[in-house]
Amino acid sequence: MIEFVYRLFSAIGYTHPLHPVITHIPMGMIIGGFIFKVVSLKWKEMEKTAYYCFILALIFVPLTALLGYMDWQHRLFGKMSGFIAAKFILTGGLVTMLSITIYLNHKGIVSSRVLLLFYSICLLIAGGLGFVGGELAYG
Repeated sequence: MIEFVYRLFSAIGYTHPLHPVITHIPMGMIIGGFIFKVVSLKWKEMEKTAYYCFILALIFVPLTALLGYMDWQHRLFGKMSGFIAAKFILTGGLVTMLSITIYLNHKGIVSSRVLLLFYSICLLIAGGLGFVGGELAYG
């Protein structure tokens, strides 16, 4: 199935990895959500924007992870390395923290400043994923 997808894209002239094309969506949403959360400490109405950014990030993370998995299988032949293991672990951590952050935000059971801690952790995990991805792509 994976090879079929790559052959299909290759037939129309696209031979690049698929994962980098979409990875900027959840990463951008996490960065934007964090920024809006910080801004919401001064302007409360920005809190909803931060919340919606994180929802979009959570929606796109599974697709991004799937395309990363497919690229790993296709380009690296599924060869496990420390960086690949780190990507799996960090991705699981990101999904977990995004879910917790969205839940806490939705329920309103913690203060805005405590919630900022959760947004910060998500940003750090996303940064770790970006770093590891850069190491995989550029060495």
